[in-house]
Amino acid sequence: MIDLSKKPYNLSATQINFVKQKVASMSTEAKIGQLFFVIGEDEDNTDLAAFVKKYQPGGIMYRPDDAKKLQHEIATSQKASDIPLLIAANLEAGGNGLVNGGTWFGRPLQIAATDDTKNAYNLGEVSGYEAKQVGGNMSFAPIVDLDQNFRNPIMNVRTYGSNKERVIRMSDAQIAGLNANHVIPVAKHFPGDGVDERDQHLLSSINSLSADDWMQSYGEIYHHLIDNGLPSIMIAHIMQPAWERRLEPGIEDKDLRPASTSKLLINGLLRKVLNFNGLTITDATPMIGYNAIMKRSEALPATINAGIDMILFNKDIDEDYQFITAAVTDGTIPMARIDEAVTRIIATKVAQGVMNTAGELCEPATSNFDLKLAEHEKLAAKVAKESITLVKDRDQLLPLTPKKYPRVRLVVLGDTDDGGFKEGGKVTTKFKEKLEEKGFQVTVFDRKRLDFQEVFEGGVQFEKDRFDLAFYVANIETASNQTTTRLDWIHLMAADAPWFMKDIPTVFVSTCNPYHLFDIPMVSTYINTYTGNEVTIDALLKKMMGQEEFLGKNPVDPFCGRFDTRL
Repeated sequence: MIDLSKKPYNLSATQINFVKQKVASMSTEAKIGQLFFVIGEDEDNTDLAAFVKKYQPGGIMYRPDDAKKLQHEIATSQKASDIPLLIAANLEAGGNGLVNGGTWFGRPLQIAATDDTKNAYNLGEVSGYEAKQVGGNMSFAPIVDLDQNFRNPIMNVRTYGSNKERVIRMSDAQIAGLNANHVIPVAKHFPGDGVDERDQHLLSSINSLSADDWMQSYGEIYHHLIDNGLPSIMIAHIMQPAWERRLEPGIEDKDLRPASTSKLLINGLLRKVLNFNGLTITDATPMIGYNAIMKRSEALPATINAGIDMILFNKDIDEDYQFITAAVTDGTIPMARIDEAVTRIIATKVAQGVMNTAGELCEPATSNFDLKLAEHEKLAAKVAKESITLVKDRDQLLPLTPKKYPRVRLVVLGDTDDGGFKEGGKVTTKFKEKLEEKGFQVTVFDRKRLDFQEVFEGGVQFEKDRFDLAFYVANIETASNQTTTRLDWIHLMAADAPWFMKDIPTVFVSTCNPYHLFDIPMVSTYINTYTGNEVTIDALLKKMMGQEEFLGKNPVDPFCGRFDTRL
């Protein structure tokens, strides 16, 4: 039995009575609908009101779109829903997680590099405020993972680093900023990403820590957040074999499960060991890490039976609803378990101010809104000023000036049109224009039009006749569904690699991944910016030209534990 008078709900007797009566009055079909957290449909392609009335989802998660369009779509969906909807987005790095043109405040690792929790609070406050303006009420953030493996292709800059105390401090502050705007924080990704070097989008990855080591790291983070009243946790398609083995000695390897289908990790570790009684939501279930472990018709019921309350996204929505409906009908999912999940969903909506005891939406969206973008950009600029980290400047190439290095070759890695979702987009034009504004003559290296004389015949003098400084920018973003974020030079003679770095001054800047020294250890000057937004590029160039001090502190080991990267 769920005690709704205790955290994270803290409901009054009147509110508890409302929740119980509401759940009791709902049809089985309506209860099943509440279990689903669907992807936001486009009103240009879908009758939103009809969609919501048909599927009766508990929540909708949106990708970034035009603010006015989002506001109208969300308002339409809320009006059509008998029960107010949770409206979520990935507010990991700012309001741009929901609103196109919203503030790209800064990735979590950039915030961590400032070592100032006020910046983490501002991240939550800015992103929460902008989301709330268009009708958002839930954030799939903070990310409370630990960055323990520099080869991991999905996390690093999305985390607050490798230190658990810093993760706790920054997460607390970000949550406070979200709470200030009545936006529900959802901590992710339980049981913890950042250990494996693989991505749960592509397979069921593994948190391979021992049970004790897990408790002293990820466990301490979650225990702290739960004690502080964290309302919701996102459950990942990540295994934690040590804890499954501790809870069920003798369990065979073939029976180990990612947390998203594991009763041992949810009802066992999360609910009984860590005493979490709040709302649980899976990570996106179209991921291969979810579907490769068992048949989808078995996985969806296993998720609910594991103690997870909501299913994020669908493959085929009608098919998924039918899988759950069939499992309820034949008793695979007990009705008591459905009622428990729906009770948590409704209670969370009441406790977090999404719905009142009249069953109505507490804060309907207004037709007017103000994103406060200019004000928020100033806060982002403060983060940029305090975060950029000079990792090394062996040969003291800095500061850069047009007098010392008049001719600059700009080489940007990662600005590709690969069809995938990229948070920051391209930076080549921004760097070129801003360097030229400061008096440098800039030539952009064109990876698509190689100078074959240079590739096969050019020596040191050939290059010196062309430029005085090689300025490298790696804009290689961590992103889902990729296996690596390593430097990938042109395969023909590594034509874009700085083979001349001992003869011609070479500086290297990473806007996305703090670990590129692993692939270019002998470079003289290496800088991490963690984010490639415009305010960060502006601050970077000021610092490289000696107009500002480098203030950032390494929140991870950028040397990757290697001796050669320090040389």
